[in-house]
Amino acid sequence: MSAAIIIPLVISATLGILGYLTYRLIIFDYLCNRSVNTTLRKYDIKKTQFQIIKEYYEHKEEMISEKVISQLAKQYRQKEPEQFFTMYDSIRDKSKTK
Repeated sequence: MSAAIIIPLVISATLGILGYLTYRLIIFDYLCNRSVNTTLRKYDIKKTQFQIIKEYYEHKEEMISEKVISQLAKQYRQKEPEQFFTMYDSIRDKSKTK
């Protein structure tokens, strides 16, 4: 009798957890990436997220690895997408002054 209740409950819980993890780790990042790329295109910015971060840190004279840049891009697009515009503006302003 208790197996008839426990087995479907465990299956449902497992499927729920897998669904949440799939959304959080795959779908959410895809949607954030698409949103940032669409916004960059909307403002006619031809640089990628990776290029913006790389140039920003080069202008700050800090050398960071490509792996760190990729991690920063993921963090920024999921939590702080406006950072791309801030960095792009900083790059553009420094280019104009030189």
